[in-house]
Amino acid sequence: MVKHARDVPDFRGRINRDMNLEGIENVDQTDGAPTDLSAQPHGSQTEWPQTPLGFKANDFAIYPAHGVGQISAIEVQTFAGASLEFFIIYFARSKMKLRVPTAKAARVGMRKPSSPATIEEVRRILSEVPARKRTNWARSSKEYETKIKSGDIIAIAEVMRDLCRRSTDYEQSYSERQFYTAALDLMSGEVALVESIPRTKAVSELENLLMTRSCYGHR
Repeated sequence: MVKHARDVPDFRGRINRDMNLEGIENVDQTDGAPTDLSAQPHGSQTEWPQTPLGFKANDFAIYPAHGVGQISAIEVQTFAGASLEFFIIYFARSKMKLRVPTAKAARVGMRKPSSPATIEEVRRILSEVPARKRTNWARSSKEYETKIKSGDIIAIAEVMRDLCRRSTDYEQSYSERQFYTAALDLMSGEVALVESIPRTKAVSELENLLMTRSCYGHR
């Protein structure tokens, strides 16, 4: 079982390049969250009465491959005479900010945190015995990468379920560990947020569920 949930797979670099093509900017790397979120610059509510997806400043959001972030501000900037609205999203775990055009937020997979009912569905999936995969690793790895990049919590749960290993199973390869770690990192962050529990507790509960149920049918 992977012990270092902070390790992330190399494909996140490709995701960052994809974000640049969508007009999404890595604002900065910072040592801490904004000291006063309410003091951050917002777009005019007269001009921008409602943002796409219904987000407002201080809301939490789930961003593909980065997980839980908080909207620290909604800014309006003018480029070549045209006004554009941006979400400024702060990711406490990675101490990173992204500037995301609100008009493209849904397209890139940004969404609200899952409902408690969806988290229960995730737990059910993690309780399932993973099906034996007969495809080669190249095809499987592409499938895992696509699911993780989607930001879909159900798809991410499927990655965790399928890559779970007991100590009596064959050892995970380096690539399998990378995918598993990324899925666990994203999953535990969202579960911790939705259930208002520490991330460490979410990690422990998810992995215990996998080890006591799902993996027993995997050979």
